[in-house]
Amino acid sequence: MKIGVIGAGSVGVGVCNYLLTLGSVSELVLLDKDLQRAEGEVFDFRHTAALTFSKNTHLVPTDDYLSLIGADIVVITAGAQIKQGQTRIDLAEINSRIGVQIAKEVERVAPNATLIVVSNPCDVVAHFIATNTNYPRSRVISSGCVIDTARLMSIVANRVNLDPKNVFGYVLGEHGSHCFTPKSLISIAGQPADYYCDTHHIERICADELLDSVKQAGYEIFRRKQNTTHGISASVFRIIQAIMIDERSVLPVATLLRGEYGLKDVVLSLPTVVGKNGAEAILQHPFSEEETATLQMIAQQVNTVVEQVADITGLAMNKV
Repeated sequence: MKIGVIGAGSVGVGVCNYLLTLGSVSELVLLDKDLQRAEGEVFDFRHTAALTFSKNTHLVPTDDYLSLIGADIVVITAGAQIKQGQTRIDLAEINSRIGVQIAKEVERVAPNATLIVVSNPCDVVAHFIATNTNYPRSRVISSGCVIDTARLMSIVANRVNLDPKNVFGYVLGEHGSHCFTPKSLISIAGQPADYYCDTHHIERICADELLDSVKQAGYEIFRRKQNTTHGISASVFRIIQAIMIDERSVLPVATLLRGEYGLKDVVLSLPTVVGKNGAEAILQHPFSEEETATLQMIAQQVNTVVEQVADITGLAMNKV
């Protein structure tokens, strides 16, 4: 399988690291407009092949989109980071323009690829890529709430002193501040969360407090190191693995909705079957009335941002 990573920043390089040490990739292309930076990272990675038991992947540093010809998966991490004094709309405008420009270049050389959008705000950027290119909605995937869900699993696991992989649950909606956690979907070691806590004499988990902790986790990391790298890189690798080996895993990625849960033309994270064809199906969960109302409110908030960005940039909001 041939995979391209666009952007040789900390997240792009982190994704490459996971692919080289844990993945099964025949060719890995790292593309950055700063060719020397891409070359430096690839030259550095090449030395690891002599020291690890990872696959001997063919590594290509480049600033030329022609190097992506025939790519199966392309990860888009390139874009601006929010700066002091910038608003969310400012960042959405800048990165939506960049994301669409990149996606159009990729489409020329890899029209059958699946795109994984990481550049923030990833759901808004994915929306404009889906509506301004010919890629089907199933093959434009925002990394969405996979990282938020991983944070939820880790926080709960820490509370109950278990391996995070024994915790199940979802963070859904928009990656960032507009998300929610259906408590009915949280389980610990296969048991309902309340039952597990009661039988082990642990204080019950408050869904609202848990969600606040999940949101705060990213801010705390950013406050200390001015970016988040390891968790999001692992999240992207998780999505890639599901596509590569056709896992048909259910992941909270975000895609452009077409009527699911009564929502249309908005990119939101929902439990989604991910396999070789990208986002293959969105599962229908019996959300409560309150949860459904929350999801609809989040959709309205995301749509407001999309409309503002479309007005500023002239990018199409809806798929032609």
